[in-house]
Amino acid sequence: MNKMNCLIVDDEALARRVVKRFLEDVPFLNLVQECKSAVEAINALVENEVDLIFLDINMPKLNGLDFLRTITNPPMVIITTAYREYALESYEFDVVDYITKPFSFDRFIKAVNKAQSRYSASQQPAVIPSNVNIVEESASDAVQHRFFFVKTDKKLQKVDFDELKFVEGFGEYVKLHLDKEVIVTYMTMKNLESSLPDQEFIRIHKSFIISIGRIDNIEGHIVRIGDKLLPIGQGYRKNFMAIIKSHMK
Repeated sequence: MNKMNCLIVDDEALARRVVKRFLEDVPFLNLVQECKSAVEAINALVENEVDLIFLDINMPKLNGLDFLRTITNPPMVIITTAYREYALESYEFDVVDYITKPFSFDRFIKAVNKAQSRYSASQQPAVIPSNVNIVEESASDAVQHRFFFVKTDKKLQKVDFDELKFVEGFGEYVKLHLDKEVIVTYMTMKNLESSLPDQEFIRIHKSFIISIGRIDNIEGHIVRIGDKLLPIGQGYRKNFMAIIKSHMK
């Protein structure tokens, strides 16, 4: 198993020690540097290959979220903070998880396992069988057929529109959340969005495309689909609400 190179960014020495101690007990994590500030972390990212950042929010000069805004292609991020009120805003940056201090080792493991799943998916690009021809379908063709195929592992997986609840993007991969399974495939959100019928699916966030028909309720900036709470991005809210209003009676 390849190890993930990690960076700890926190201005509190005690908080850094806690994360470091937990991290040392996880075999697939490798600490490359501890940083006392976001400014120091910027330099660390230049000097090291980093896969995962454990990031505090409330820091002097440059807070954690503003730090993320300065990075063009940030590594995976797990927020570690004493403040709960930034949780929704943090998911605008597609963070892996948001854990509040003080946290247990069990909660830490839950967060890093999410990161490890993303990392593993990114290290295993799909292989297309040599005897298979892939036909790219337009959105109108896809609506007619009511399904499409994606490449996953060494096979082509059929995805029915009626079973697709929402899509979650991370980097150059997407997770297709279906009724009975979750499929990870090598594809950008932009490419997938162009293949989905816009009468049935809508982008609500840079990291989420949802099935309009699977929405259970909308409260504030949150959409509930089953037991999942998905954020509505500020840049997508106006169009989303206009679509929702068109379905109101």
